[in-house]
Amino acid sequence: MNFLKSVFKFSWDIIKVAAIALVLAGLVRYFLVQPFFVEGASMEPNFESGEYLLIDELSYYFRLIERSEVVVFHYPLDVSKYYIKRVIGLPKETVEIKNSQIIIYNDKYPDGFTLNESYLPKSLITDGQIKKKLGENEYFVLGDNRLASYDSRRWGVLSKNNIIGRVWVRAWPFNRVAIFSY
Repeated sequence: MNFLKSVFKFSWDIIKVAAIALVLAGLVRYFLVQPFFVEGASMEPNFESGEYLLIDELSYYFRLIERSEVVVFHYPLDVSKYYIKRVIGLPKETVEIKNSQIIIYNDKYPDGFTLNESYLPKSLITDGQIKKKLGENEYFVLGDNRLASYDSRRWGVLSKNNIIGRVWVRAWPFNRVAIFSY
């Protein structure tokens, strides 16, 4: 009888621990970190199709989105789709693309500055001719593979409300595992 009682107690303890672990994993998944699979070539060579990323959904509640961070968001023209792009322009700035250069105008640099994108290959071409003033809570985003990216040059600005979070960890493939700190 004592043997059955201890087996039952042990089994009950295992069930409780498993239930708590599942609840905690669910809370982490839905409120802190979200998995994301990269599809397509728009972020090559920095992020390739098939890579498994973890998205930090929490940090933007405590700090501002920064230039050059890679974010995952709901595509503004169809919120059922997810996109991954790099933040280029911040709220209340003006972004100008001309002669394959990106010029940012803001309060600190009213005459503008040319964006230094050391995370991209030097041979990269940013095509297009555009000058866009961003409103409050609006961002200008571009793919790293500028010739194969459908981004703010085509569909316009990105509202902060559409942003899910920033890319935090590349978990797959193992030979490219990385933690991103921008």
